[in-house]
Amino acid sequence: MIEKNWKRIGMIILIIACVFNIMGKLVNKLSIKKEMLYSAEYMYENQKQENTQNQSNK
Repeated sequence: MIEKNWKRIGMIILIIACVFNIMGKLVNKLSIKKEMLYSAEYMYENQKQENTQNQSNK
């Protein structure tokens, strides 16, 4: 039986793996508010470092 249906069994396993992968990404996805907050903090820290570098070079 496995010899005749190995493509179907492989396809079912692949589909199940993809569904679990997608569900895992959706469950662990950050909210847009947190994403924007993290981006703002990163940009602030990056700009702060650039300012200190510019002041030390003068």
